[in-house]
Parts: sequence; structure tokens; C-alpha cells
Amino acid sequence: MSGNGDDATAGGLCAVHLPRAARGPVARGREVPAEPAESELPRVGRFPAVQAGQPEIERIPPTSALVGYRGPTACAAAGITYRQLDYWARTGLLEPSVRTAYPAGAQRLYSFRDILLLKIVKRLLDAGVSLQNIRVAVAHLQAAEPADLTGLTLMCDGATVYECTSPQQVVDLIGGGQGMFGIAVGAVWQELETALGRLHAERTDTGETLVGHNPADELAQRRNRAV
Repeated sequence: MSGNGDDATAGGLCAVHLPRAARGPVARGREVPAEPAESELPRVGRFPAVQAGQPEIERIPPTSALVGYRGPTACAAAGITYRQLDYWARTGLLEPSVRTAYPAGAQRLYSFRDILLLKIVKRLLDAGVSLQNIRVAVAHLQAAEPADLTGLTLMCDGATVYECTSPQQVVDLIGGGQGMFGIAVGAVWQELETALGRLHAERTDTGETLVGHNPADELAQRRNRAV
């Protein structure tokens, strides 16, 4: 019998053989099956993704303060190695704001904003910006309001990082004739939000594991709801 219920018609029952003990008396040389009780009737059908009475799964956005990410997840989302992550945390370049590695043995827990900065640091390093200037840029971004971050564009010439809050400022820098490299923080934000939505996370208040959600994987969706 198929486990997914495709062999049963809608609202109907599949054909099964009743055990001999459940059959009725013999009449005129033929066995007349007794009507089984309703509770004994076999029922076949598709299991619902969410059972009756089960609450809907709460979907918490990756940017929420209730969500934290462990080191390996932060590395995967930011495109860095765990060695880089550990070194930057130990040297104070970028420590996790949710939970540090102290007391000894504790798992570091990073916020969405932490990982956003990790991703930006990686891009600045790839552009040849010195760690000294990166530290200044990180400190400035950490002090900015979250709502202001998405409207920022960071421009750098390999030595200095400039913060632009309008397209005109970007044009003015490029118009100087010097080679510039730009990072649109809003675009990085959207890219990271999509990536983290598919990765496992942890609730900062309860420690509960939050399973990543991949819209393309129907089977994963059903398993998530059944947990």
C-alpha cells in the first residue's frame, strides 16, 4: 500500500482483505462478510502537513533580535573561514554581540547585523583596505542606526573608506578621477537576509533551534511543520 495515499480516491477507502475472524456466518454456500464497525474501517489518505489542532509555525525574520547564528553559520553566510572569524573575534575587530565565547566553552552567537559587518569586512579586505581603516569603518557602522544602514554606500580607494548617503556623493567621488570600489550596504543586506533565511539559527531568548526555510524544498517544509 502506498505510503503517500495516492492509491485512495478522495473521500473513499482503499480495498483491503478483512481477517477471517471478522467475517459473518455462511449462508447458501457463500460467506457473507459482516459489516465492520466504523472504527475498524481502514483509512488511507495523505497526511496533512500540519495535523489538526497543531499551531502554525512561527516564522521569525532573520533580522530579528530574537535570532542568533552560530559561528559556522556566520562563516557560510559571510563567505569567510572559521579561522578568520575566530581571529577577528579574538583581536576585537568584530566580536559577536549576542554571545561571546566566554565563559569558556560557550558557543559564540552572532546577530544579523554582526554577519552583515563580517560580509562587508571581507569585501573591504578583498579590495585591499588596511585593517586599521577597516576597524574605523566597522566602529562607525556599529554606531549607525539599523534603519540607516540600508541607505549607505561605502566607497574606498584601497586606502580610505568613505561613507556616502546619497547618489550625488557617489558621483562626486567617482568624478575625482581616482579608482574607487563601492559597496551598497542595502544590496548586501538583502542578499544576506535571503541566505540566512535558509540556514539554521537559534532563538536568543529560549535557545530553541530554528530550522532554515527553503521555499524550493517542499519536503523540508513538511518536516519543519511536523517538528
